[in-house]
Amino acid sequence: MNIDTARARLRPVSFVDVDELVHLDSDPEVMRFVSGGAPTPRAVIEDWVVPRAETERRMYGTGTWVLCDPATTAFLGWVSLRTPRHSTRAELELSYRLRRTVWGRGLATEAAFAMIAFAFDHLSTDRVFAGTVARNAPSRRVMEKLGMTLSAIHLCDDAADSAELLAIHPDRDRSEVEYEILRADWQERSLRWSSAGDLSA
Repeated sequence: MNIDTARARLRPVSFVDVDELVHLDSDPEVMRFVSGGAPTPRAVIEDWVVPRAETERRMYGTGTWVLCDPATTAFLGWVSLRTPRHSTRAELELSYRLRRTVWGRGLATEAAFAMIAFAFDHLSTDRVFAGTVARNAPSRRVMEKLGMTLSAIHLCDDAADSAELLAIHPDRDRSEVEYEILRADWQERSLRWSSAGDLSA
């Protein structure tokens, strides 16, 4: 199922996207808060990332959508909804990753908004959540613009990450945050956003 937004087209990921996915994950800045800048090996994308997304789509109607420029079909990144493996709740995990060349244009917010709308309008979910490392301010800003609220903080318990050390080297903080939005909150806020018409980042 393709999903169109104001400035992009979202289509299910497939094996034809492997080269673009490898290229995306080869950018150290893109991967800074994911792997510390290390690229994702092609084998992982071919043997795990894409097959898992396709299995999610077949089993649950979720998975990964490639974000494309509607005029040129250029690959801009991806956004996904994943069914947590060990959860008994009706919930989905939202994630996204975009090329650095399109950062700051509000496209992550726009694509994630479309995914949340799809989750609540077409899937039996009551909660959508997303996580990132605490120091990833741009990603946290996207979540907040979507109306998601901070629901959990997972502190790093590494003894080396003392308050004194982090004051000098904040990039060593590996604490994580989780944001959420519930169905009732989404229904209320989406009406307000539709009237305002502002999802720009």
